[in-house]
Amino acid sequence: MTGRPVLTISGLHVDYGTGSGAVHALRDIDLTLHRGEVLGLAGESGSGKSTLAYAVTRLLSPPGVITGGDVHYHPHDGEPVDLLGLTAEQLRAFRWQELSIVFQGAMNSLNPVHTVHSQLTDVLRAHRPRMKGAERTARAEELLSLVGISRDRLVAYPHQLSGGMRQRVMIAMALALEPEVVIMDEPTTALDVVMQRQILRQLVRLREELGFSVVFITHDISLLIEFSDRIAIMYGGRIVEEAGAAEIYRDPRHPYSEGLLHSFPALHGPRRELTGIPGSPPHLTAMPAGCAFHPRCGKAFAPCSGEVPVLAGRAGDTTRSVACWLHHPA
Repeated sequence: MTGRPVLTISGLHVDYGTGSGAVHALRDIDLTLHRGEVLGLAGESGSGKSTLAYAVTRLLSPPGVITGGDVHYHPHDGEPVDLLGLTAEQLRAFRWQELSIVFQGAMNSLNPVHTVHSQLTDVLRAHRPRMKGAERTARAEELLSLVGISRDRLVAYPHQLSGGMRQRVMIAMALALEPEVVIMDEPTTALDVVMQRQILRQLVRLREELGFSVVFITHDISLLIEFSDRIAIMYGGRIVEEAGAAEIYRDPRHPYSEGLLHSFPALHGPRRELTGIPGSPPHLTAMPAGCAFHPRCGKAFAPCSGEVPVLAGRAGDTTRSVACWLHHPA
């Protein structure tokens, strides 16, 4: 991706708990999101995807603790903003204005006793206090139209909307202040495949129209192949491969990436046999030595159980990186 960075994550570490009993949820995460880019983040449940999203947005609940690393937001003009150094008041002003998040499960994210109008305008009231009531309502109507919902649904309560409409309301809320970065944490997981595709098409259209950048988190790598520019694969709290979406699809280098691709049916072309991945993801309290994937990997050999491979690219290749001893011999 040739665009300028809008969000950079360097050496990020997250633990749950402290002292000798701490669980290491994220280890040495390095990621860069470029302007106008869709960066997909894929991996099985428990790989650390949501923890990364909550760490970046400073929404980690106790006992989650960021124990190392840096997260910087790069505005169009001015110096980079250290997100981990912002005060509570600065963070409140920053969220939604520059960076927003769409959580899993829209029904749990929307307040069931308030109308869509109330919840959309609440964001505007908090961040744009000089806006008049009529202006807030007009903006709320505009936001619903952006995501393909009729304006008369403003007076509806969440339980009066379908699952897809509730999810689109959450996307509208995330876009209310025209942020530069939108993080989407498995926003289509509970929806049927038809509604998933509708929402993804709208997301692509909105990205092209408004120019924001997206971090899209999901366990379904087939979704990311369709509309992401780049994909980062997570396993056991680390990134094990990062490359362009087309490169991941054509030539996955990490055995885990290959396993994920063969766990979902192909969307186009000839049918292929689904093989899946044997075994289960490691428990964070009992991580295997060396490469965390080696107990499930059919290509594992001697070095895999001894030392953690570094995420790196091949000589002269700056477009992709992989953490695997098959590509970086010990």
